[in-house]
Amino acid sequence: MTLAVTAQAKAMINDGKEVCSFGAGEPDADTPDFIKEAAINALNAGKTKYTPSSGLLELREAVAEKLFVENNLEYSPAQVSINCGAKHSCFNALYAVCDPGDEVIIPAPYWTSYPEMVRMLGCEPVIIETTEENGWKITAEEFENAMSPKTKLIILNSPGNPTGAVYTEEELRAIAEVAEGEDILILSDEIYEKLVYGDAVHFSIGSISQAVRDLTITVGGFSKAYSMTGWRLGYTAAPAGIAKAIDILQSHSTSNATTFAQYGALAAIHGDQQFIEDMRDEFDVRRQYMLGRLQSIKNISVVEPLGAFYVLVNIGQMGLKSVNFAEKLLSRYEVAVVPGAAFGADSTVRFSYAVGLDVIKEGLDRFEKFCREH
Repeated sequence: MTLAVTAQAKAMINDGKEVCSFGAGEPDADTPDFIKEAAINALNAGKTKYTPSSGLLELREAVAEKLFVENNLEYSPAQVSINCGAKHSCFNALYAVCDPGDEVIIPAPYWTSYPEMVRMLGCEPVIIETTEENGWKITAEEFENAMSPKTKLIILNSPGNPTGAVYTEEELRAIAEVAEGEDILILSDEIYEKLVYGDAVHFSIGSISQAVRDLTITVGGFSKAYSMTGWRLGYTAAPAGIAKAIDILQSHSTSNATTFAQYGALAAIHGDQQFIEDMRDEFDVRRQYMLGRLQSIKNISVVEPLGAFYVLVNIGQMGLKSVNFAEKLLSRYEVAVVPGAAFGADSTVRFSYAVGLDVIKEGLDRFEKFCREH
């Protein structure tokens, strides 16, 4: 649905419409030149052949070092797998550990692909609705109450899409205690880890203890932090047995991620990180402006997003379901948002602030008029 909204908005723009599109799930900045140059140099040097299925050893070493220094996670390079995007990383992780009939707990609102991946494996997604009052985050108690003898794994996404929610260390420790007590695996999707704002701090749940790390598959990647969405490079870091299963699975499906792209990722890790700081600062300006504007509009409500680049707007008081709301907003006011139905939250719509401030200002003017007139 997110791609469909973006495609519809682009089609309207091609027809001459002045659409303000908030559907973007990717940074609007270009990939830094030094990363592109590393990939170009790799091509020119003939780095166009297979790598090991789990990726270049140098890149896996760099990821392992990054996880140790930045996330307090100790993994060997053999426990790291370079995949074709973090989406692929999530799918590989689920495929490696879930059997048909298993249950996977997914807090809602959720990233739209999680339950579909689970269903593709013949497993059952158990959707737990979180509340706006709790910042759209699942509690340890809700997690424990949702478990059954069939529960295999819980998916956590922090910072989160579509909510921008960031779990605190205390919240994650409570969830980890439940998982450890019941021997439940954790898929920790941390793709937005470098995009946090204000006093929020990203915390990796696998860093709590060796016992928790033995239950955790950490997913990361290069798409969001380095604006490399089209490069399709993500990674998993997992306990040795699971890591081996992921490698075997990948060897029989995609083989390695694109070789010369991996050299770009290697440059990204080792290169100047100022790009991330600058992009995050720009996102924060947009975040604060969008939040202030939305908080001033009657009949809607928002929770301050502390990570990623999305704001989830509660439209429950408007009397429209999210798809109908989004269709009317796009057709009548030429503003594109993603219906919350895509995320298991039909009383919401998602705005992305990975767009220019001029688009945000004009789009919110139109959105406010829509809300006022409806």
